[in-house]
Amino acid sequence: MTKELFVNGTLMKDLALHRNLAGAEFLGEFETERRYRLYSINDEHPGMFEVQEGGVAVAGEMYRMSDEIWQQVEEGEPPDLYCGPVKLANGQMVDGILFDREIAQAHHKDISEYGDWRKYIRSKNK
Repeated sequence: MTKELFVNGTLMKDLALHRNLAGAEFLGEFETERRYRLYSINDEHPGMFEVQEGGVAVAGEMYRMSDEIWQQVEEGEPPDLYCGPVKLANGQMVDGILFDREIAQAHHKDISEYGDWRKYIRSKNK
């Protein structure tokens, strides 16, 4: 069986956990609908969750993978991240990596204005 997964953080190409996607098929770059908030989790990875209003589009990548690769991805994910439904700008509903909203809002920095983990990281290196 195969799984398609939208990723918007350290699993993306050239980032820290991309190696966990070894063997997965890259399907392209995508963007979510404008219904998410994006937080920096200790500047180590992003945390995204859905909101009813005030959402932004979040940039990411889509991959198709085997159950074995998915297991490897899941085992390598940082705490409080989980797989859940994500709506893409093209209307497609897919699996994505989400973060607990209450934890994000209580303890972490809102970086939604960037809409993109890579843009946020680049801004930190200026």
